Amino acid sequence: MFDSKLYLRAAEELRENKGQWDAYNSTGNCVVLAGPGSGKTKTLTIKLARMLAEDVEEPRGLACITYNNECARELETRLDVLGVQQDRRVFIGTVHSFSLTQIVLPYAKGANLGLPDDFAIANQQQQEQVLGKAFSKVYGGGNPAPFKFDMNTYRRSILNRESKDWYGINEKLAKLAEAYEAGLRDRGLIDFEDMPLLAVRALRDHEWIQRALLAKFPILAVDEYQDLGRALHRMVLGLCFTTGMRLFAVGDVDQSIYGFNGAYPELLEQLSKRPDVETIPLQMNYRCGSKIVAASEFALGAGRGYQARQGAPEGQVYFHPLQGAHAARADHFFASIFPQIQARNPSLRLGDIAFLYPTAKIGNAVADAARARGLGIIRTDTNAIYPRSSRVMRWLEQCALWCAGGWQKGTPRFSLMSAEGLRLFSEAIVGSEREAEFQQGLVSMLWSRRNPDMKLHQWLTGCRQEFLNDLFDRCRMLKDEQAILDSFSARVSDDGDTSEMTLGLFAGVGEGTSRLVLSTLHSAKGREFSIVVLFGMDAGEMPRFNQTQKQLLEARRLFYVGLTRAKSEVHMVYSGAAPSSFVREIQDRL
Repeated sequence: MFDSKLYLRAAEELRENKGQWDAYNSTGNCVVLAGPGSGKTKTLTIKLARMLAEDVEEPRGLACITYNNECARELETRLDVLGVQQDRRVFIGTVHSFSLTQIVLPYAKGANLGLPDDFAIANQQQQEQVLGKAFSKVYGGGNPAPFKFDMNTYRRSILNRESKDWYGINEKLAKLAEAYEAGLRDRGLIDFEDMPLLAVRALRDHEWIQRALLAKFPILAVDEYQDLGRALHRMVLGLCFTTGMRLFAVGDVDQSIYGFNGAYPELLEQLSKRPDVETIPLQMNYRCGSKIVAASEFALGAGRGYQARQGAPEGQVYFHPLQGAHAARADHFFASIFPQIQARNPSLRLGDIAFLYPTAKIGNAVADAARARGLGIIRTDTNAIYPRSSRVMRWLEQCALWCAGGWQKGTPRFSLMSAEGLRLFSEAIVGSEREAEFQQGLVSMLWSRRNPDMKLHQWLTGCRQEFLNDLFDRCRMLKDEQAILDSFSARVSDDGDTSEMTLGLFAGVGEGTSRLVLSTLHSAKGREFSIVVLFGMDAGEMPRFNQTQKQLLEARRLFYVGLTRAKSEVHMVYSGAAPSSFVREIQDRL
């Protein structure tokens, strides 16, 4: 149960926006096409709260599938503000998590998926070993590493292996995938890609599993639909247009930037055009200044009718053609242009400024130039100190924030930390008695370590020895996460390259609030900043040379996503000799 007055009061804020209000009042299958800064997360969370309160009777609930764990955490936080506590009625998580926890784990045996009762998730080392043997069998030897990405893309792309396409498009890749999966099964393992594939197979072959899911979740919500691929789309078609499960989906074809990872924006287009789906556009951009909104449509190369909110500042787009390699351009930017940005925005924190670039390698030049001037940075690309996608590391960040002073302010709320921990270690925590033990252990672990100046390695070591190691030992599904934590712990140890990191810096408080954000364009999706610097906007980098038409369209969307992260200023930094064609288009039209 929750306080319905909270979501009803929040819903009043949607009345002024026709699209948001129509989405809130939708009663059947609904697709919301939400442009950048259009308030889609706000609309989605208030709608979720309403559906739980008005449309679903306990003990039934709803499931909300998101693109990544960071999206899931954002939804959970916003729902908590609306008084919706995370419990067994509500699932919020990735398509992989949904597939594993709601379909594969409970129904693997009954669905004859060929998995032992004690199957586990293969870690990286196990995957590499199995792939090596499979590669030798199919290709006769050599280095399998370059083939792994293509193999996994192939697995995601062709769901029906009885079709002629499975062997017809690339027989060698098909046989490699089969040999690899057989090798995993021989060891009682599945991998990350297996989760939605096995779930689709179980749903396709067993109508009773579809009915069981409908009984538990009469409503399925999907966030960032355009990024979730064929497996999720197949689940939606089966569950929502066969069994009668109600669909509420949110997405934007123009922000589809993960084609290399199996995303197909046309799937959202197909869904939105179904006669049994109400499609609602959100076209008001509450984030960007009016000039940035105009520039974004030029970047996209198509008019979408997006508008800046009434009274929004104009915003500015600056062009900086610079000479030399990336390092020289970064040095020049921080020496000459960055002081001007700070002078125009004297109250702006460094954390409100983001440098976005096509590849992490380009980010190295920005990082070096920033450090040379004593500026703190936080990287969210592949050269980050740990993967931002790690669920355990993000949860530990929240725990650190609580210990670094959050306990005094109630930020983050202990109930949210506890709920996230229960989900992380759910394999080891079964039953109300174990849940109570976990909550007591978490309080004990954190209460005695409330010191933002404590060395991070000391904090981590104490937490692991007192509480976390035992949980990891009992969770076969978290072996990769444990390996990430082991690697990070080594880096912050006395012999590591970041041994001076404190708990406060890790939590992002104190000196941690004064750090520039450095990110690839892909990793910046879903975020917003006052000022965005698009660095390395050169021909050959954005877009790359010799791309197909489909790849060029995705590169354009990626550029568009980066541009629309900014509220007030966008700075485009590029080679004066070879600027990106996207930059030239905007410059000409503005």
